[in-house]
Amino acid sequence: MFRTRTILRCQRQLSRAYATAAPPHALVFLEHRQGVIDSGSLSALTAAEQLGGQVSALIIGGKDHVQDVVHTAKKLKGVTSVLHSSSPQYVHPLPETLSPLLESLLSKSSSFTHVVSATSSLAKSVLPRVAAKLDVPAISEVTSLSHDKASNSTTFTRPIYAGNAIATVRAPASIPVKFFTVRSTAFSPAQLQEGAEAEVVAVNPVQVNDPVTEHIKTTIAKSDRPDLGVATRVVSGGRALKNAETFEATLYPLADVLGAAVGASRAAVDAGYADNSLQVGQTGKVVAPELYMALGISGAIQHLAGMKDSKLIVAVNKDPDAPIFQVADVGLVADLFQVVPELVKKLKT
Repeated sequence: MFRTRTILRCQRQLSRAYATAAPPHALVFLEHRQGVIDSGSLSALTAAEQLGGQVSALIIGGKDHVQDVVHTAKKLKGVTSVLHSSSPQYVHPLPETLSPLLESLLSKSSSFTHVVSATSSLAKSVLPRVAAKLDVPAISEVTSLSHDKASNSTTFTRPIYAGNAIATVRAPASIPVKFFTVRSTAFSPAQLQEGAEAEVVAVNPVQVNDPVTEHIKTTIAKSDRPDLGVATRVVSGGRALKNAETFEATLYPLADVLGAAVGASRAAVDAGYADNSLQVGQTGKVVAPELYMALGISGAIQHLAGMKDSKLIVAVNKDPDAPIFQVADVGLVADLFQVVPELVKKLKT
């Protein structure tokens, strides 16, 4: 009899806990450059919307660009509120100057249940830092997610072992704030929604005196070609391109005629054929274009992790046993120095 009463009491307590569980409220860190929101951040918004609750966007920067970004962000699909903070320290944000602001937001409001961002270099430094201070875990490179309202838990999937396995991770209700970054190629970018007008809230910056690091300069490679991270077509070259001059002379004409971005394997980057901003792979950029052409790339597991989700993979390599042919939709065993010029010629006619 005593046992029965105890069980019933627990059931009532659990029932009340689930009934009063706060619905998801995601805080999404929106990164931007010169007033234009990064595509990866737009994908993070889409992921946050899939939680099924409120979505607040956080925008930081200098006064000159923040207002332009806010004007765009408040009209994005799924956004319920836009938080913005301006400071000279946020013009070129650093983990040491941005983390205190995020900590302040999370400490002042208990409504945020998730903190979301694209898997960018800044976010990979900021989110784990703040999560550690709050003594909660952070999950990276999320490719799908679902939120269970009954148990107030969130389940994520993320690639592990260079993309050869998918891990399913469950964050229970006992974790008050769930931090995660998303793989931008796994979620479509959020779009502007006609008639949408989210609430806009100004947030006081948190000044950091004598930060331990200082921004010196940002060097951005300029190109008329599409950005590698969001391009629908990518032409990549490997070690077989011999040198930087041959890499450029062979790949660039093909990329230009296709309207494609240029990528490179780690071997090509390490050999100095291409800038490291063009590296595709586990330690480079992860891409998933409509067309991916791998020229002279053997297909090491680290490279495959960065491009194997492409819709159509075309590979050209002299080695019939090259691993790249295992994932290629179209494979040609041939000399790329004969194939590429002929292909360029055919495409121009």
